[in-house]
Amino acid sequence: MKAFTIFGGTGDLTFRKLLPAFYNMAATKEAVFTHEIIIIGRRDYSSASYRQLARNWIKKFSRVPYDENIFENFALRIHYYKMNFIDKEAYRRLNTYYAEHNLTEHIFYFAVAPRFFSIIATGLLQVDNSNEAKVILEKPFGEDLASAKALNTQLEQTFTADNIFRIDHYLGKEMVRNIQTLRFCNPIFSNLWNSHYIESVQISAFEAIGIGNRGGYYDASGALQDMVQNHLLQILSIVAMEWPEQQTELFDAQIRVLKALRPIENIEESLVLGQYNGYREENLVAPHSRTETYAALRLFIDNERWWGTPFYIRTGKKLNKREIEIAITFRPAFLQKAPRNILIIKVQPTEGVYLQFNMKKPGDTDEIIQAKMDFSQDESHHRLNTPEAYERLLKACINNNHIWFTRWEQIEVSWQYINRMQEAYKKAGLPVYLYAPGSSGPEEANALLEQDGHSWLEVPGK
Repeated sequence: MKAFTIFGGTGDLTFRKLLPAFYNMAATKEAVFTHEIIIIGRRDYSSASYRQLARNWIKKFSRVPYDENIFENFALRIHYYKMNFIDKEAYRRLNTYYAEHNLTEHIFYFAVAPRFFSIIATGLLQVDNSNEAKVILEKPFGEDLASAKALNTQLEQTFTADNIFRIDHYLGKEMVRNIQTLRFCNPIFSNLWNSHYIESVQISAFEAIGIGNRGGYYDASGALQDMVQNHLLQILSIVAMEWPEQQTELFDAQIRVLKALRPIENIEESLVLGQYNGYREENLVAPHSRTETYAALRLFIDNERWWGTPFYIRTGKKLNKREIEIAITFRPAFLQKAPRNILIIKVQPTEGVYLQFNMKKPGDTDEIIQAKMDFSQDESHHRLNTPEAYERLLKACINNNHIWFTRWEQIEVSWQYINRMQEAYKKAGLPVYLYAPGSSGPEEANALLEQDGHSWLEVPGK
């Protein structure tokens, strides 16, 4: 029999994302799911009490309407196993449990902090058939380049390289996957998708909430590691890549972009870090912490397509909205006074595409006005018909499809770039600027764009 084991089964990720995703798969019958779900946790739950807990989370977070009969049948697959996963001897008992229940084919999900990956991987050496198992890892992969390399070496010795699935749920988001179609299947965009016509690209990932109960993890990572090194460099590489003639070439197209990122020469012109007021009072945060909760970057891709076009990235917590967007600003037409054409790919919370272009104002006038087209995927395709990111990626792992998972070379190149930026920022003695909760971040981030004659894009009336 098959087992899908979740380490960290009592955490937010499992409750908010993984269990609802499994339930959605069961309810829609889009995937044949034959695995028993083994929940690993330290708390004193029985399988029955855990299932009741799972019911409440699924009711709240599943995209498919809750149905008691569907849940009851689905819940029979959920089994709680109390275990301290940092105890090496506990894995022998886990192996006995698997044997008693005839569970021989495994997928292991590491829904825990990166510092526990190595501990769990070592423990699983005591589990029969673990060398043939699949393992899914949450980001960030390692805490820096050195730890990422050591972890990758260990994992590839424990599991085979083809059975390691490094999950980045941004790659499962509908509009991130739609970037390729928008770019390559529409000549009005594909023919203009280069530095001759595109003035700048902005990638923004705003969060309105703070760090919540993640202080222990977040204070050791920060915005650069938590968001930029993985999620946002992934998005940048998809926006900027060349056409992958086959889906299997997607990774190669992305890695070429990451390798073409221009080395940082002047860190003050490339990076601004910020921290929201009150962060140091959050639970498990060091009282004098310099960990950034905001990061703004100015990057260039040194290849034929993108030479000279700046890519700006900004992300932060406790900002004035919850939103992920990619904004493409086109160069002005021959009429320099005309406003710029702007294309916005809306990733979250709404999904869709916004286009701003120029028209003549009606009447006996030559005045130019801005026309706006706003396509909402949420309205045109009901949310029930759109799988969540984790549904897609869990299904892909079960089907052994690696296309939308991150590969080691991507992680290595991304870590190298971000580590160099961190070291340069620290060496230059640059501050971590404070900003007010509910703002758009520190004002100092504006200077990154002002040196190019640009500003952060806030489209009115979008």
